[in-house]
Amino acid sequence: MTFSFQTDLGGALLPNPILTASGCAGSGKELSQFFPLTELGAIVTKSIMIKARSGRATPRMAETPSGMLNSIGLQGPGVDYFIANDLPWLDAQGARTVVSIAGETVEDYAVLARKMRNLPGVVGLEVNISCPNVENRGMVFSCQPETARAAIEAVRRNIGGDLPIIAKLSPDVTDIVSIAREVANAGADGVALINTLLGMVIDTNLMLPKLAQKTGGLSGPAIRPVAVRAVYQVHAALPDLPILGMGGIMTGRDAFEFILAGASAVSVGTASFGNPTAAISIKSELENILQEKGFATLQEAIGYAHRN
Repeated sequence: MTFSFQTDLGGALLPNPILTASGCAGSGKELSQFFPLTELGAIVTKSIMIKARSGRATPRMAETPSGMLNSIGLQGPGVDYFIANDLPWLDAQGARTVVSIAGETVEDYAVLARKMRNLPGVVGLEVNISCPNVENRGMVFSCQPETARAAIEAVRRNIGGDLPIIAKLSPDVTDIVSIAREVANAGADGVALINTLLGMVIDTNLMLPKLAQKTGGLSGPAIRPVAVRAVYQVHAALPDLPILGMGGIMTGRDAFEFILAGASAVSVGTASFGNPTAAISIKSELENILQEKGFATLQEAIGYAHRN
């Protein structure tokens, strides 16, 4: 029996469902030392903003039980440098690239979307709306239906209909299904679930927060049950909306759990810090598990846990 590992992520046809997680592999150069980037379904870049950013003050990372906190602050060179340098390198490697974009205003998202038109090797946009909206008293875009919709509408208007839009949502909301429905209605072709959870660690020796900015994003295995719950709920309510699942995926069995919950693909992030080849191992393990369970295609397994 021939097994098909292909997946369709909102119109982006990928040979397998394993992607990197934004912010955990830069633009892929570090991981390319360990395996060809073409081995993955796609590379998801670190979120790109309009201007270069130096990021937040240090310390900006801290370990936690079964996870880590980060408060990097979207450090990066800005979109023009990315287009001139990083993207051509990725294209030369033959990588399929999902560009993650982030903005502080709705207009930022519009400008970034326009710059992403017709770029070589780009198969989709991950629109990181889990960022503070400076026009709305610093509220996070994806925590309110109105601002989430406005950001995605701006991207859709300016990117056209050819490039899939994946809206990356925050778990720090009461009803993530309502936010997912809002961005889908605004033109998103899929959603990425979940971004990090807001957390904090206090150094009990110094009796002060470990991070310079006090709070940060919690990632790693500690958040996996929250992520699986979010994927399951959104797939139950919006079964035709493709989902890119992420949050503490360390093994192929973890990835399989997300697929069963309703994810069409998964992103591997924190696991790569300890093991740069984690995504490749997870890919192999997931493929073996699917075949052992008797699935002829990945598609057959997506949302299988919802069957009556």
